[in-house]
Amino acid sequence: MAVSRFDRRPPERDLTRINERISVPEVRLIDENGEQAGVKPTQEALEYAREHDLDLVEVAPNSKPPVCRVLDYSKYKYEQEQKAKAARKHQKQVNVREIKLRPKIADNDYETKKNHVVRFLEGDDRVKVTIMFRGREQTHPERGVALLMRLAEDVSELGVIDQRPIQDGRNMTMLLSPIPKKVEAKDGEAKEGEAPAAPVADEPTPVADEPTPVADEPRPAADEPTSAPDAAAEPPAKADSPAS
Repeated sequence: MAVSRFDRRPPERDLTRINERISVPEVRLIDENGEQAGVKPTQEALEYAREHDLDLVEVAPNSKPPVCRVLDYSKYKYEQEQKAKAARKHQKQVNVREIKLRPKIADNDYETKKNHVVRFLEGDDRVKVTIMFRGREQTHPERGVALLMRLAEDVSELGVIDQRPIQDGRNMTMLLSPIPKKVEAKDGEAKEGEAPAAPVADEPTPVADEPTPVADEPRPAADEPTSAPDAAAEPPAKADSPAS
């Protein structure tokens, strides 16, 4: 039987009731300015919408009576689609990846599995780590716990333990979640790996030509001798009086 390449399903029908599709006898009317117009008969509200070249749109069908607004339905529908699109854009889809190990895994195989876990965590995916026991290996669950905790320690910079190791029959599982990324630095703050900007001094720079403080003690006068003579000067000898 041939399978058609084309999607022949009918398009999704718009269930919003507008204009003649509103079958209730009366509605609570909101005019084009967003103001309450009170409870009106449906036919009167429909004529009011036609007079303003707009549509009568049922926005709250479960109310009693239903609430209807007078607006441009095409514009209203476009705005609603844009809001839904923006909401889906901000939603973050989280995938759960699974890695399986054995209790007696070789070092090379362990490094390979660890690199896969690192890649998943860097891609913001959650990782389910499963250890599979066989035969008598089930009697030593501590080996599985030790291996899982070793792996969690090795990737601790990228992920945290969301669910600690639990035994489930022959398997032991642990769930790792990526660490939320840090918010970008605000304006004025240095980002990681960049040197912080030099702080701007708030206080004014001191003036270089600041006058030297005047000494309190007066300086010695220039005419005064700077040091006392070593010995006191002898008075000059009197001149001999003339002979009489």
